[in-house]
Amino acid sequence: MVSVGERLSRTRERAFIGREEELGRFGEALDGDPGAPFAFYVYGPGGIGKSALLRRLADAARAAGRPLIELDGRFVSRDPADFERAAASFADVPGTVLFVDSFEHCQWLEGWLWHRFLPRAVDDALVVLAGRLAPQPQWSADPAWAGLLHVRELGPFSAEEARSLLVAARIRPELRERLLRFAGGNPLALSLAAAGGSTGWSREEVWEPSADLLRTLLTGLIGEVPTAAHRRALEVAAQAHATSEELLASVLPQEDVHVLFDWLRDLPFMESTARGLHPHDAARETLCADLRWRAPNAFAGVRRRLAEEYLRLLREAPEERVWTVTDELFYLFREGEVLARLRTWSREDEVHDRPLRPEDLDAVLAMAEETEGPASAELVRYWAQRQPEAFSVYRLVSTGRTVAFTARLALPAPPDPQDLATDPVVAAAWRYTDATAPVGPGEHIGVSRFTVYPERYQVPSRVIDLSSSRAQAESARARGRAYGFAVYRDAETWAARVEGTLADTGARPRVGDHTYGVFGVDWRRNPVESWLQRFISTAPRAPVPPGPSPLSRSEFTQAVREALAHWRDPAAFAACALVRTRLAADSDDGAGELRALLRRAVDDLARDPRGVRAREALVAGHFSGAPTQEAAARRLGLPYGTYRRHLRQGLDLLCEALWEQELHGPRAG
Repeated sequence: MVSVGERLSRTRERAFIGREEELGRFGEALDGDPGAPFAFYVYGPGGIGKSALLRRLADAARAAGRPLIELDGRFVSRDPADFERAAASFADVPGTVLFVDSFEHCQWLEGWLWHRFLPRAVDDALVVLAGRLAPQPQWSADPAWAGLLHVRELGPFSAEEARSLLVAARIRPELRERLLRFAGGNPLALSLAAAGGSTGWSREEVWEPSADLLRTLLTGLIGEVPTAAHRRALEVAAQAHATSEELLASVLPQEDVHVLFDWLRDLPFMESTARGLHPHDAARETLCADLRWRAPNAFAGVRRRLAEEYLRLLREAPEERVWTVTDELFYLFREGEVLARLRTWSREDEVHDRPLRPEDLDAVLAMAEETEGPASAELVRYWAQRQPEAFSVYRLVSTGRTVAFTARLALPAPPDPQDLATDPVVAAAWRYTDATAPVGPGEHIGVSRFTVYPERYQVPSRVIDLSSSRAQAESARARGRAYGFAVYRDAETWAARVEGTLADTGARPRVGDHTYGVFGVDWRRNPVESWLQRFISTAPRAPVPPGPSPLSRSEFTQAVREALAHWRDPAAFAACALVRTRLAADSDDGAGELRALLRRAVDDLARDPRGVRAREALVAGHFSGAPTQEAAARRLGLPYGTYRRHLRQGLDLLCEALWEQELHGPRAG
């Protein structure tokens, strides 16, 4: 009986075109030829066929009985230790073949691989790397690697190879030359055109490798999207970093996501990865532009629901998944103006962080004194003794060298007098809370107190990216966090960078020879969910004009209660009376839009101090996953009677706010 895997392998072998030299050299290595390379490095632009070649080489290695390790650079951790664990058998099991695709996404590992990891390979092991970037020239020029490393830049198909692909795809003879002129030898363009078949190509086209060309190809390939649900699924896959069936179900709860996921997986520009479906980079950008143009409100609605799902995961996911979810959340907003000011999105000089260890302290103190002076270094020593768990030490992935550290303090109310007397910056943060909205019993503040990277001090960097991601994840998960503060020495520059996300407290405390700016956000008035909405840069939805509701005031209140009661049952929620009100008007996804609107309305209750506890009760009772109201009360640490009082107040405030919006539309601002 032939397995599915074997059938797939045979099909790929029959359909594979070209790349004879790479296949030949790799075959020699599999056969144990002493003159064959040990490491294969192929590179080239997106769509040139690197992943297809790796799959073909993996099939050959599997057929030769070799153990395989297949990694995707898009999902490789920043910590080399994680890579070592994933590829452990490369150093233990003879004959293992290691494949790393999309290597450009973990290019920072290159020096570490050549220096430390690859030399530990077990007998007869092989490694194949594929990415968009050429290897650093010192490796191919190194005499020690000269006979072991085979580097090949993949180019377009020859005319004969391109024509063979179209023949294999059964493209009508009269269309082949037209498509060849259109697509040249680009394998992605040829594959998309071939997958589109012989329909839809009636006019002359000239090959231009532009977004407009790829959009034409995608349109010819997808044609008419079967249903509105299929289009929503495309919108999810285009925006999410990777789309699992579980994620699709969370964003489109009323749809048959099994059918939609299978349809997405069959699209030829969609790659299956360990975390889900991942569109080819060029196809993703084209899909996003096309879908946003077709239905901007629906596109923005899907983005909001993805953000809500990532936020839920931030609160409820196991600790080891938190940082991955944080990166996926910020990836969703990567094109926004605010994040463009704050984050680098660069993978150069990639770092990974680890908790502070006793042996790290001398290096940390030296970095603090070098950049901020001896007075600041003494404060680092003070806080390292008080809260060592707040410190993270950052090392370059490529070399393991320690280059930076951060400290994110959690300070409960009331403040410790010794802290106030010792650290002027922390004292300034507490003074600001006292002057604006004091921190109550059981609450605390978070202070990103130190961010010290001597080689890139106080400028956007991967250290600031990672520390900020962790700070936002902590804010989403922490209970009782009243404020979050960030501290920067170049206060005026950072005031412009954080405008719209953090308020300038006006405090400029002095430590030694330097003054520092203190910037903050009141998480009670600006819950993380609402705060993140400002990162979304999309066209505003057209307002619904004022008018009467189809429900009476009492019917509307009952409909709100019904919607909250059915929050965890997508089918029942989609059938509730609130979906038929003006709140969900002008939307082709009324239930989805209504869910997003309800979450925003609940979060907005916390803008008024009287609504903070009411908002917490509503979230715990309906959105948190607590199985009973008693469990929700326990989650908040409240007596059941107190919880019920806050919940009733929250329902009253929510119904009042939604009724106002039902009649008059959302308020400006």
